[in-house]
Amino acid sequence: MIEKRQEIGTPVRCAEGVLKSELVKFVHPDRTWISSYIQGYRIFAPDGTTLEVSSKTMGIEGELAYILERKIFDRKLAKDAARAGADVLVRTRATGLIMEDGVVKGVKIRRLGENLEVRSKVVIGADGVESQVGRWAGINTALKLKDAGSGAQYLMADIEVEEDFCDVYVGSQAAGGYAWVFPKGEKLANVGVGMPASMLGGRRAIEYLNMFVLKKFPEGQQLGVIMGSGPCSDALKTAVSNGLMLVGDAAHHCDPLSGGGITNAMEGGKIAGEVASKAVQQRDASVRVLKEYEYKRRGSLFGKLQKHNYRIKEFIVTLSDKELNKLVRSLKGIKPREINYISVAMRLIAANPKVLFVMRDLACLKELADVLMEKD
Repeated sequence: MIEKRQEIGTPVRCAEGVLKSELVKFVHPDRTWISSYIQGYRIFAPDGTTLEVSSKTMGIEGELAYILERKIFDRKLAKDAARAGADVLVRTRATGLIMEDGVVKGVKIRRLGENLEVRSKVVIGADGVESQVGRWAGINTALKLKDAGSGAQYLMADIEVEEDFCDVYVGSQAAGGYAWVFPKGEKLANVGVGMPASMLGGRRAIEYLNMFVLKKFPEGQQLGVIMGSGPCSDALKTAVSNGLMLVGDAAHHCDPLSGGGITNAMEGGKIAGEVASKAVQQRDASVRVLKEYEYKRRGSLFGKLQKHNYRIKEFIVTLSDKELNKLVRSLKGIKPREINYISVAMRLIAANPKVLFVMRDLACLKELADVLMEKD
């Protein structure tokens, strides 16, 4: 495992929120890397209408989500990998791929001033939205402007927030995207904004964040700031080449609606690891073998949800504040037994018939319902 920075886990470029139900598929929760135990979340429409979803309203025992300490969490995963036999190299930068007859056979690296080569049977590129590994292998990783998310976030202190609820603000109050307040305990919170780069209107995301903070937390103190971009797109058409697979943000595996990518990356990474193991055992890392990674990902729950969430994202960014208010009001007061994706979809359609254009046709509506019933 090659990491260009001097330590695993920094800098953090993440709001650090993750659903418990998704995370526990891979790791057992540990207090050492959890900042907050989240009981629910609230969505605030532009007119202040609030939609609340919580473990109580859902009839679920325990927390719904966690706010992580990514520095500690990522380091924990790296330790587990090392204990399982992985060689970890920090302050090591990939500078190119070793190519032989059109097949990736390893990575060229620069480590502590020395140029080296690491040969391998399969290369997995996990180098984020700025990924060069895919381009080196001839994979088109470019994002359209409307599919490139732009965001900024402060770690803020001395602010009054409910420490077991996440808050999300949509519409013009978040420049047409959404703003978030994720509590981290002791009057600390990650406060950020994110929107498609096509909606920036000549400004930077940090400017919209400053306007949001000035309105919501004028007395708060800024302890840290991060800015960056990420995919809010569907997955890459192809994330494999002979001898190589891309995972996580490099493969555009973020949730297009929320920008969340932690468990998507873990889901994709698990599938990629299984396929890589098979390729090594068969001594064949051709596209023919590695394509199984894409087939399994597309057929997985997170693969199906990404496709549908992209369509929903494309619809939501077209809505006015008035339309968003109406949609949020349509879901307010929904009973726990009614929280299934058919009833939610029908409420949304009643509030705004344009929702049908997201579904495209009834077959697609049924497919979405089947996918999300699988999630339930």
